[in-house]
Amino acid sequence: MTGHFIIAIDLGGTNLKCALLDGALKIKAKSSFNTRSFNSKQKLIDGLAGSVNSFISELHVSGSSILGIGIGLPGPVDSLKGIVHFLPNISGWRKVGLKKILEQRLGLPVFIDNDAKLMALAEHEAGSARGYGNVLCLTLGTGVGGGLFINNLLYRGVDNAAGEIGHVPLNEHGPVCGCGSQACLESYIGNSRIIRRARRLFGPDVRLEDVSRLAREKNRKALAFWDDVGKKLGLALSGAVNLLNLEAVVIGGGVAGAGYVLFKSVRRTILERAMSVQAKRVKVLKAALGNDAGMIGAGYLVRERLRK
Repeated sequence: MTGHFIIAIDLGGTNLKCALLDGALKIKAKSSFNTRSFNSKQKLIDGLAGSVNSFISELHVSGSSILGIGIGLPGPVDSLKGIVHFLPNISGWRKVGLKKILEQRLGLPVFIDNDAKLMALAEHEAGSARGYGNVLCLTLGTGVGGGLFINNLLYRGVDNAAGEIGHVPLNEHGPVCGCGSQACLESYIGNSRIIRRARRLFGPDVRLEDVSRLAREKNRKALAFWDDVGKKLGLALSGAVNLLNLEAVVIGGGVAGAGYVLFKSVRRTILERAMSVQAKRVKVLKAALGNDAGMIGAGYLVRERLRK
């Protein structure tokens, strides 16, 4: 391939997705690598570097044609300093200067951010959040992450760690979360938790896609299952809606594939539990960019930083 490109990476709890983006941030090629073996700091660093090198080699792209690499990570990240504060679901990650490490390994400019912030950036620029100045985007997958726009600016917080809607506590006591706290939203509706619950209800081999299909077929147990997930999500979002008076909430990630029954429950819970002015204002929308959102957002991040 010839031209100038960006390599975009979306690191999840199960897969590392790579994309080659052109100058217009259109995806030209994609690949996926299993991340289950990336269970320590060094293995993850080696895995990231190795995956990038493998991807470049597969595509026969010269290093000189790559403008930069953008990476979304599932945890709090100081994007400006290039430091990963920690990764809730991978041990050994505390204040890791990942940007500098990977730039030394790869010989290319590297820019990192929280994966949900990159999803939010993509949806705000080119997806369902476009046109909304005050919007919360969240992704439902292995973890539950969020990215918040206030007055059309991505809000990062004093330590560049804002937006962690998945770690809003729903109760005083509850399941232990990967972040070390208890009763976080993620500890109730993160993928691993709801898959375990689904398998208790529907059998040991069931997938969430199967439960979504059953819900579309009006299976009562499946409808009740997704209704409960929607209620828990709606409770956390009601607090955010009251606090921020949002125009819209955009929901993406694998769990969002449950579709109508999940979104109906979220909307109903917000109307019941949020204050009336804020609840009537906010729209609850499904993300438009699907599984590519994090990678497209990583492309926007690289383009933004290189321009500066």
